[in-house]
Amino acid sequence: MTVVLAGPPAQRLAAVAPVFRQIGDLKRVRVAHADGSAAERAFVRAWTALVAGADPGAVAARECAAAVAGARLGGLDAPTLTACGLSAPDVENVLAGAVAELADALHPGTVGRLHAALPELAADHAAEDGGPPFVSALRRQPRAGATAPGRARLVVEPAENHAEHCWAVAVYGALLAEDVGADPGSAFLLGLAHHLHNARLPDAGFAGELLLGEHLGTVTDRLTEIELATLPAPLAARVRATLTGRADAHSPLGAAFHAADVLDRVLQAHHHARAAAFTAEQALVDLELVHDGPVAGYHHAVLRAAGL
Repeated sequence: MTVVLAGPPAQRLAAVAPVFRQIGDLKRVRVAHADGSAAERAFVRAWTALVAGADPGAVAARECAAAVAGARLGGLDAPTLTACGLSAPDVENVLAGAVAELADALHPGTVGRLHAALPELAADHAAEDGGPPFVSALRRQPRAGATAPGRARLVVEPAENHAEHCWAVAVYGALLAEDVGADPGSAFLLGLAHHLHNARLPDAGFAGELLLGEHLGTVTDRLTEIELATLPAPLAARVRATLTGRADAHSPLGAAFHAADVLDRVLQAHHHARAAAFTAEQALVDLELVHDGPVAGYHHAVLRAAGL
């Protein structure tokens, strides 16, 4: 059966897949001055801001801008650049240059939203600790990865955690929202919240979910409500309503969410495959590990002499 793609246009998906792969690498970017990956820290920032009463749309714009810039800058985020002595306008210019490198793949409306968020991102450094208890739990809870009924579990290390996955789905969904007519804030919020139940439920993967059978829905709903109860009532109501958007892929919100979710799951598998197949030639030739510069000739001579 042929399925007609009702979500983001095929050409947009083809364009954003390489960008999302780079953004997803923030799950693996760490810095000396903070704990956890850049993705984990962004997950904490987002929930901390939401609990403090920030508008989901504003949080989505700021975190998506940080994610797109981070795809090129890695750990050189706004707080780090500020700590290095750059002024807020200089930080904004650096972030804008990073966003510009990937902007062609995104909807023009999305690019406008990202650029509008840059001044706040450059000047306002949100907290990277705190948030409701489930935030820390999801940071500790590993993802199961790919599992299938009747097959042995394939364990890949290091496993991503649920905070990283939820952050990625939130960012990807919000970056695709304009393509499908969805509200970016709702798409971001749905991605952040869609695994609340895993704050208490270990991830057994698809194979485990099938074994739970008729109990799965009851268990996930009950555990989700436990975590929602830790949020301020207005935010809990907004999250609860937004979670209904994952029911199918036919609504604008559902289309953005399910595209983001499947892209992140498969891009994560591609990451492990790429890491396992990495060769020295890729580093030396494709990535120009020995790059042009005043001592490049000497570097090459050393490597030739060493047989490398």
